[in-house]
Amino acid sequence: MTDISALSSEAEKADLGDFLHLIDRAIFLFNEEKDSQAETMQILGKLVNIPPKGDAIIAGDIHGDLDSLIRILETSEFVKKAQEEEDVRLIFLGDYGDRGPYSPEVYFIVLSLRTMFPGKVVLLRGNHEGPSDLLASPHDLPAQLYARFGDEAHKIYERMGDLFNCLYLAVLVETRYIILHGGVPSKARTAMDVAYACNKHPSENHLEEILWSDPVEHIVGTHRSPRGAGRLFGMDVTDRFLKIFDVPMMIRGHEPVNDGYKINHEGKILTIFSRTGPPYYNQYGTYLHLDLSEEHQDAWQTTGCLKRI
Repeated sequence: MTDISALSSEAEKADLGDFLHLIDRAIFLFNEEKDSQAETMQILGKLVNIPPKGDAIIAGDIHGDLDSLIRILETSEFVKKAQEEEDVRLIFLGDYGDRGPYSPEVYFIVLSLRTMFPGKVVLLRGNHEGPSDLLASPHDLPAQLYARFGDEAHKIYERMGDLFNCLYLAVLVETRYIILHGGVPSKARTAMDVAYACNKHPSENHLEEILWSDPVEHIVGTHRSPRGAGRLFGMDVTDRFLKIFDVPMMIRGHEPVNDGYKINHEGKILTIFSRTGPPYYNQYGTYLHLDLSEEHQDAWQTTGCLKRI
């Protein structure tokens, strides 16, 4: 049995070789899963398709906040349930590092869970795991790795770049939800535009918008984003995207919110944020614990499934 405190201690003590071995193991598993058609989880490109059954624990941005990550794991009892072979999944929306002091430890724990429970842990790509031409700023991870591992830290960071390219872009829960990090690829016309967005980057902007875009009210189409990447998008863009996947709502992270969640576009978008403290100073962080067999027609119906941390 894996104890959360023991896993945290392992993350704090891991040396350079431990990190490199873990990253290599995670990359191997991603490659093994390519175009998988397993009954419990089908994978097409970077799109994960799971059936509407069992439980899903969905965590938003962690950003190097080790305490929040541990609270999510402890209160959700994911590890215990996974070890007892319950029908449960843990889905991370990306942005595991930067902005918090424990990015290496967060990555170590998340990747450890991924390798221990490969069919039950889904890691999505955030804008802080973006390609080199779309890196978020400030990007603290290299400095944090250097502070911990010294001159050889670049070996971990270079390999993590390979790992970032393996992360998934979206999860489709059939008839229920489309789940991703940031926003709607506004020119997407089919599910393939999401599944193979990495292949089309940078000639098409699907990947950039998935990682960087934000929903806003009272606009039509898209507007330039103050982030400097991605777009602000209106409800008409959301409606077109939801029709592609035949679902009533989208779950995403990316935006810090004081209450740990917010709802946009008449309940069609739920944003969750799963860390607290500086530099965001939000009052609460939240995560979702969903029974996927239950139907929710809008985001307001899911608020009873939100868990504060």
